[in-house]
Amino acid sequence: MRFDILTLFPAMFSSPFQQSILAKAIEKGLIEVRTVNIRDFAMDKHQVVDDAPYGGGQGMVMKVEPIARAIEQVKLGNPSVRTVYLTPEGKRFNQETARELSSRSHLILLCGRYEGVDERVRELLVDEEISIGDYVLTGGELAAMVLIDAVSRFLPGVLGSDRSAEEDSFIGSLLEYPQYTRPPSFRGYEVPEVLLSGNHQAISGWRKKEALRRTLMRRPDLLNGASLSEEDKKILEEISREIVS
Repeated sequence: MRFDILTLFPAMFSSPFQQSILAKAIEKGLIEVRTVNIRDFAMDKHQVVDDAPYGGGQGMVMKVEPIARAIEQVKLGNPSVRTVYLTPEGKRFNQETARELSSRSHLILLCGRYEGVDERVRELLVDEEISIGDYVLTGGELAAMVLIDAVSRFLPGVLGSDRSAEEDSFIGSLLEYPQYTRPPSFRGYEVPEVLLSGNHQAISGWRKKEALRRTLMRRPDLLNGASLSEEDKKILEEISREIVS
């Protein structure tokens, strides 16, 4: 899968993609990350990419012409490439959106700066607007890194096990169950016996219940959109009784 990042600060992406899982994925050719400096598409000698807003106001606005040229250059030969604008005004990014985007072979990620982009960029050049949360960053670069990391996890071969992404938090709208490793005892805190039993059916049941318990306790809002079976609902009722008692 290929990501083209349109940014005013391409150097920000040099280190994050040289580390850990993403670096290995790039080395294996599973993902390709390219940075495109929007300034290279400005037509004046000073490479101006922003200007004061019409009507007055604080800050500067990113100009439409350099962004249009950059997107059109990346799309040469493949006009169907999806362009995503990272902005606090976009739809909230979540695990399901990451999965959907992973089905595409090529994404353009536009990183806003200053007071954002000229509205005509949104109207004419952008296919989708995405926000990673209800807060404001200095630019879309960090959001682009988050999106690439989350999307890449769904691509075959990127993780050590293809099942890892399927067991992550937020799959099925539930948080992940608690995880333990050696030693079995630490400062008086023991690993739950069921995890040491070798009984895979019992372990699976424990993990399901603990995922439901953790979601109910920490993010009960997620349960509103969760696909719960009748068994899940019974388990939640049991957990609720345990909490009350």
